[in-house]
Amino acid sequence: MSKLEKQNLTKLYYSIGEVADIFGVNPSLIRFWEKEFPKLSPKKNAKGNRKFTVDDIVYIDKIYQLVKEEGYTLEGAKKALNSKKEVIRVNNFDKEEIISRLEKVKDRLLALGR
Repeated sequence: MSKLEKQNLTKLYYSIGEVADIFGVNPSLIRFWEKEFPKLSPKKNAKGNRKFTVDDIVYIDKIYQLVKEEGYTLEGAKKALNSKKEVIRVNNFDKEEIISRLEKVKDRLLALGR
């Protein structure tokens, strides 16, 4: 389950502490992921404080799901995030499983119409 499902993200920018609280991790982990995942590059203010957008937080959520919930290594998570074929998850079913189930329903409906 995504950590963002229960969040109401209404602000334009979030501090690293706020982001860490959303995911229940230390800010140092967010900084580490920032170094490991180049796409994660929050804006910094004049003092050098990171300011994360909602898009940044959504990307962190993807990283969190892969690494913390699904057990991917960092390299595996990088490959999964960079792959052109992104697995779509709906209620914990991947795209192929959804298609398979829909095809079975289609076959049953066609059998009823005969």
